[in-house]
Amino acid sequence: MSPPLSRDRVLEAAIRVADRGGEAAITMRRVAQELGVEAMSLYHHVPNKEAMLDGVVDKVFAMIELPSGGGDWRAAIRARAVSARAVLGRHSWALSLLDSRRDPGPATLSHHDAVLGVLRGAGFSVAMAAHAVSAIDAYVYGFVLQESVLPVTTPDDREEVAGNILQGEAAAQWPHLAELIVEHALRPGYDYAEEFGYGLDLILDGLEERRRAGG
Repeated sequence: MSPPLSRDRVLEAAIRVADRGGEAAITMRRVAQELGVEAMSLYHHVPNKEAMLDGVVDKVFAMIELPSGGGDWRAAIRARAVSARAVLGRHSWALSLLDSRRDPGPATLSHHDAVLGVLRGAGFSVAMAAHAVSAIDAYVYGFVLQESVLPVTTPDDREEVAGNILQGEAAAQWPHLAELIVEHALRPGYDYAEEFGYGLDLILDGLEERRRAGG
């Protein structure tokens, strides 16, 4: 016997539907099918699709690790960014929804408040904290989006794509691209995912420099 229907079960089902079909797949009918119930029964738990999307976004934010204040701000913000990338990597369809809701839920508000709290506690001004959040989130969201569409996922894929680019006169025509492929992308053990940490540290280095200079 299935557990009784609840708001949490409805939202979890909506996330599963979106994981398979993207944001557009979230409809009352499809979520009801996922749960094996009639669509009308969902309205006892979410009044409409917009409320369902609000709840789904809040669920995604709740999955991301909250940074804790009182310690190393860089370590806390870095861990939060790494967690956000991991969560959004599993649910990349949520990228277009995260900052689109006009009625954010408690997990969303708690998340943003915690991030700002760490930055303010580290000495960032209100304006610099806002700049920091904007820069970090733009980087995380952009990296996840880029990862989600990359045609290369394995070393064999990488060698095939590289071979296609470098064949014939291409190496002479695009020497810098050829150099990058040969000396960087094709090196043993290369993993594009490692670029995330490098870029994140560049942003954090810049923010720390601004923090020390008083913003």
